[in-house]
Amino acid sequence: MSLKQRLQEKEILVAPGVYDGLTASLATAAGFEALYLSGAAVAYTRLGRPDIGLTAVTEMADTMSLIADRSALPVIIDADTGFGNALNAQRTMRLYERAGASALQVEDQTYPKRCGHLSDKSLIPVEEMAGKVRAMADARSSDETLIIARTDAIAVEGFQAAIDRAETYLEAGADVLFIEAPQSRDQLSDIAKRFEGRVPLLANMVEGGATPITGADDLEEQGYSIVIFPGGIVRALARTAQDYYQSLQQHGSNRPFADRMFDFDGLNGVIGTAEMLAKGVAYDRNES
Repeated sequence: MSLKQRLQEKEILVAPGVYDGLTASLATAAGFEALYLSGAAVAYTRLGRPDIGLTAVTEMADTMSLIADRSALPVIIDADTGFGNALNAQRTMRLYERAGASALQVEDQTYPKRCGHLSDKSLIPVEEMAGKVRAMADARSSDETLIIARTDAIAVEGFQAAIDRAETYLEAGADVLFIEAPQSRDQLSDIAKRFEGRVPLLANMVEGGATPITGADDLEEQGYSIVIFPGGIVRALARTAQDYYQSLQQHGSNRPFADRMFDFDGLNGVIGTAEMLAKGVAYDRNES
């Protein structure tokens, strides 16, 4: 089932954030139906920097290809602003599609952008963003590849302006709408009432962000089709890594931390080392 087909179902799609082959394989094994690759997660993990537009389109495409090599699940990938104008957005579409993405999320911030839950964002004109959506639709090689149009207007121009922008992006050809950073449950609900039944809606849950954390069941009841948790895994692992390094520095050994980590055999079991080695031997012996 493609992502496009999956969104025809009433049950909400929960897409956890991943940032490499390991996290993609772990999320797949946990039973999720789709994955989400955010620019923020790549900035956090590959650069050790905040989500302020520092990641490059090639770094994102490279990460996407590594994830696609490890998991067959559809991946929603963050295309930021398209990394420039409409022509840049078209190139981003082509790069991401070839890397294995099933949906591209593009936003109406100026470039370089900021995380949707940071302050002092700025927006491009609505007509320019609509042009990017049309350009990306023209560039995609498959109708199954979805365009998710995101607006950050709530924090910049107000709630009604965000609704108006979303309407324009829908008319331009967006397959999914993502109105970023609603500031209350009432705003979440009002968005759903406006667009439910017309287009799939995506909600973004960021721990400590501007939007109140809302469970998937509640969002489904309101009318949302997708909920993403883009950076949760990075925040969880960063906290664990901080504790691990402090423990190792203090004790000079991993023994005090052993109950919070895999041992050598445990990690090899998770990533399937024995199975891969056996497969390699079978190929070497020309076994069917």
